[in-house]
Amino acid sequence: MSLAVCTLYGVAALINSLHKNGFKGNIYAGYKGGLPKWALAAKENPSFPWPGVKSIDTLEGIQIHFLPIESSFHLTNYKPDFMLKLWDGPAKDAVAIAYFDPDIVVKCKWEFYSDWMSYGVALVHEINSNDMPVSHPLRKEWEKVINLTNRRTTHQLSSYLSGGFCGVHIRYIEFLHTWKEIFETGIKHFKLTHDQWNHDYDRTYIFYRQDQDAFNIAAMCCESPLSEIGPEGMDFIHGGWTMSHAAGSPKPWKNHYLLSALNGKPPSLADKGYWSNVNLLIKSYHPIKVSLKQISILISSFISRFYSRK
Repeated sequence: MSLAVCTLYGVAALINSLHKNGFKGNIYAGYKGGLPKWALAAKENPSFPWPGVKSIDTLEGIQIHFLPIESSFHLTNYKPDFMLKLWDGPAKDAVAIAYFDPDIVVKCKWEFYSDWMSYGVALVHEINSNDMPVSHPLRKEWEKVINLTNRRTTHQLSSYLSGGFCGVHIRYIEFLHTWKEIFETGIKHFKLTHDQWNHDYDRTYIFYRQDQDAFNIAAMCCESPLSEIGPEGMDFIHGGWTMSHAAGSPKPWKNHYLLSALNGKPPSLADKGYWSNVNLLIKSYHPIKVSLKQISILISSFISRFYSRK
């Protein structure tokens, strides 16, 4: 069964974690600008059905394809379009495609993801607004968007979903079309800006979190079944075993862990997951730097046992 993974830009830790957990197949990384240093060995692939693509064959059953994105869309807002274009082109034979944000690492066997996507659109709850009942006023506002698309609410959701991961079986590709249509409705009727992520609105704005709000609205009104995991699914709380998502800031590659610990902020599960995956199949840092980061995380974790603002 052909399964594919896609992401947008930097992917070394994600790829390493996928390889460690048994993934074999094609990984499609959309990007704008230049490639990271470790990917400079990628070679042009003129036979590939995507202009300008460069590819790496790791010889470990994984093929990595770097796909330049020629679009005015901010990459964050481009996710449904990217997945649909993959299915129309290079991933046309894939049974399922899993999208991961590039700051995610996978923690469990890939076989689990394969099964998960067969049950419905695979989704994970956010930590913010995780408790978001059917009667929440924002959901009532989102129903206005649904009505504009001549759809109806099909799923009575009670949690807010993270747009950092989305696993879609070909049977449920309708979800991606719905997500794309909702975003386009936001552009047309609600001043949603497709080419940027930041804006000056507050949370009362119907598309405050842009692609992620569109993602949640699509989950409310799509015809496809859904399969949800709570916020532990991204290590937003303890008890997770599927993936770690370094959401928020500072990102693991920018974090000065000892300073953060002295300011009362301990290393997160995602910080630890990132630095344990950066130099496996793909070597993205000098080994000394990785060792120093891992030591600083250990020391910072020890400090945080006695001093933490959490």
